[in-house]
Amino acid sequence: MASREVSAMIKQGFIADPSLSFSPSRITSPPVKLFTASPPPPPNESTHSSNPTLFDMMSDEHNREPSPPRRKSHARVAQILTEFKNGVVYGHSLGPSDVKLTVVGKDGYRVTMDVHRKVLSEKSRFFMEKMNSRREKGVSHMVEISECDDLEIYVETVVLMYSDDLKNKLIGETVLKILALLKVSAAIMFDEGVTSCLEHLEAVPWSDDEEEIVVSCLEELHLPNDSVTLILQRVSSEPSTSSTRTRTDDIFLKLLTGVLLAKDDKARREMKVLIFKLVREEADYDVSKDTLYGLCHRCLTSLVLCLSEVTTQMNDPGKDRGALMGEIAREADNMLWMVDILIEKRLCDEFVKLWADQKELANLHSKIPTMYRHEISKVTAQICIGIGKGRVLVNRETRFAVLNTWLEALYDDFGWMRRLSSRSLDRKLVEDGLSQTILTLSLRQQQVILMKWFDRFLSKGDDCPNVQRAFEVWWRRAFIRQVLTEPDGSQLQITLYD
Repeated sequence: MASREVSAMIKQGFIADPSLSFSPSRITSPPVKLFTASPPPPPNESTHSSNPTLFDMMSDEHNREPSPPRRKSHARVAQILTEFKNGVVYGHSLGPSDVKLTVVGKDGYRVTMDVHRKVLSEKSRFFMEKMNSRREKGVSHMVEISECDDLEIYVETVVLMYSDDLKNKLIGETVLKILALLKVSAAIMFDEGVTSCLEHLEAVPWSDDEEEIVVSCLEELHLPNDSVTLILQRVSSEPSTSSTRTRTDDIFLKLLTGVLLAKDDKARREMKVLIFKLVREEADYDVSKDTLYGLCHRCLTSLVLCLSEVTTQMNDPGKDRGALMGEIAREADNMLWMVDILIEKRLCDEFVKLWADQKELANLHSKIPTMYRHEISKVTAQICIGIGKGRVLVNRETRFAVLNTWLEALYDDFGWMRRLSSRSLDRKLVEDGLSQTILTLSLRQQQVILMKWFDRFLSKGDDCPNVQRAFEVWWRRAFIRQVLTEPDGSQLQITLYD
């Protein structure tokens, strides 16, 4: 094997030093060497001048000008060591040090600390196991930790071993710094450090990015500590069961009901946006169909009662018309919100039939001035958009029924919808959805609907939805495309185009 390859393997800890060497049992730990102190051999000038040794190459690497981030890190390490040496960090009377601990970073930068065997052995089970095997009274030892990912963290972890109050010592540190200290503490089996880091993580808030890193780090370390379970309970619950599913549905029902009955309009609008966003993001969560349709029936009942009350009070001069309009708009907006959720959760098919069957509501709707009722037609528009985009799948009879019940109301209300809801209503989206819905019907049904629309559009203009595209497609289907229905011997139908 070439000498260069051997040198590289020695540096990385794959080949043992002639002195006793060992490394921590955890994969995350760097190679560690432990040997009795002795004076270094005199340098061989001839060898140095001809063939550079591993030490020479490391020295050259160390002497290179470090990058600005490394200079800052080196400065912080120097400050830590100065405080450590001056006794600011620890106030123990341990006498002279008997271990020289050298920490070497991956960039070749190294620092040496005068530490105490007693502290290392008492605080770190790793050092205790290894150093007890080399117990020689009155003899100093040198320990080297090489290939450190973050030299600063290793040095700081050793300094923390001298602290009598780790909890307070860690106050103010960032979550990422605590995680780095936790990894090193776990690698050298510094149990007090591990416990203090975990308690800190459990007590402080995390950002969204930090949350992912914390969970990933704890799962990677596999620490046998109850604090880990306590920490992870912040982001995960027990496995899903029938009882937890029922409890989740109860919570969801309470949230939706609270929004529908909210007294403050601004807060209600904000919570509707928030909950719909959460429902959309959690596409894999199956909301109970019974829960959603129970609320839909409640909204329909409230809407019928509201319109019934308005029809009786409409001619009462003592009633505030603005309040009546606001009450209808509120109930219609609640219904529209529930439809949006049903479409998002792919559960709207039954509601289309339910909406098509609202003959009483449609009758009450026709008796109320357009300025009060136009918000209700947004529900029909949203259903057509869902059908037109293929997100709501219902049979042809149901599609025709919903248009048969509500299309005239949509025509009547469209002008008010366009003027008063210009910000929330996408006219083109409504017109495209309506066109696509009409074109899914039979040719005869298309003709019935589009001939009525033709007359309405000529008289109302922009106050009527523009479904010219649907009209053009129907015309081509009905009069330009000719289908030969006479069977031939092959039993095939042949379509000819003029």
